[in-house]
Amino acid sequence: MRTTYVGLLILILSLALPPLIFAQTESDERSLVQVDEGLSLKKDSLFTLNLRFRMQNRFGFRTESGEDLSIEQTDLRIRRLRVRLDGFAFNPRIQYYIQLGFSNSDMNLDGGEVAQPIRDAIIYYHVNPHFYFGFGQAKLPGNRERVISSGNLQFADRSLANSLFTLDRDFGFFAYYTLPNQNKAIYRLKAAVSSGEGRNPIPGDRGLAYTGRIEYLPFGKFANGGDYSEGDLERESKPKLSLGLSYSYNEGGARARGQLGPELFQKRDQRLVIADAIGKYAGWSILVEYFSRTSPLPITENVQGEKRAVWVGRGQNFQVSKLVSAKTELAFRYSQVVPEKEIQWLESQRDEATLGMTKYLKGHRLKFQGNLGYAWNTSPLFSSTTTSHWFGLFQVEFGI
Repeated sequence: MRTTYVGLLILILSLALPPLIFAQTESDERSLVQVDEGLSLKKDSLFTLNLRFRMQNRFGFRTESGEDLSIEQTDLRIRRLRVRLDGFAFNPRIQYYIQLGFSNSDMNLDGGEVAQPIRDAIIYYHVNPHFYFGFGQAKLPGNRERVISSGNLQFADRSLANSLFTLDRDFGFFAYYTLPNQNKAIYRLKAAVSSGEGRNPIPGDRGLAYTGRIEYLPFGKFANGGDYSEGDLERESKPKLSLGLSYSYNEGGARARGQLGPELFQKRDQRLVIADAIGKYAGWSILVEYFSRTSPLPITENVQGEKRAVWVGRGQNFQVSKLVSAKTELAFRYSQVVPEKEIQWLESQRDEATLGMTKYLKGHRLKFQGNLGYAWNTSPLFSSTTTSHWFGLFQVEFGI
């Protein structure tokens, strides 16, 4: 199946790229090919195509327990392999964004599910410099760590709290508005009405998901969009801060974690509140996130008596980092998730502490990452019952 998708992509590019590339002659200087952040093709004011790819190759391990350091599991694979296409067509106001994934994890094949190579596929219309809207599949305006591209992370993976509480991607209508302001302070408003079923949904019931987010940047813009990139690679000369608050209501959600997780036996309304902040200054970076998900009657049951629950509870994530040289960064992260009483007999409290070191050779486009962490689970019903393990990861990111 994966070979078919890759072959189809190669066929599309082989048909699309040569005419555009060879169309550039001495008598036709309006057709341009540029290589900067990826491969950019432009035909007058009618069409642009920016083509980028990236891959993450990794080796990881997990120990038997916190005391037994023998290796219980190894992780040797291509974590991500992505191709991204974006630009405009016919009118600079009409823009598109497409992202395809080809690794097992990208296509949700780790759990034996049906292959899903489409990650993003959305068309945007820019009304003016402050307001634009979109229709298609994209990341919902949820927690900052999730909306930050996986290529711009300072750890090899996102946090434990993100894995259980993120909104992820969905299909629907999106709107974005930046409030014009004479002062340095910036307000950003984001909203979405989506299926609530996650990536590549099939036709469902009338229940939809409604998501809104507001961001406040009291000291103005970050350099190079740094509020959506981890680590202070730009070494901000003045303190910068962005505060974010998101709320999502998923009416009749079919999955245990909103747009993600196993299918529930009955659909449940779910509400999620997210608060986050990111600050940067002189090579220092701090990221803080808080999550809270609620649902009435979170336990669902089938006719055989099996039970599945909405993951209700709270989570938190804290990251701090410092550039210790021009291209070397040290980082620390602590993440925790705590289930509500209704599901404590199904889920345990989990904590993770991780140290990370990143060597940036070409910013986030080419970097080496090493992580070492300790994770422990505690049963809220039996506080004396705790399991733990060590884990480590080495990852190389390469992309254009």
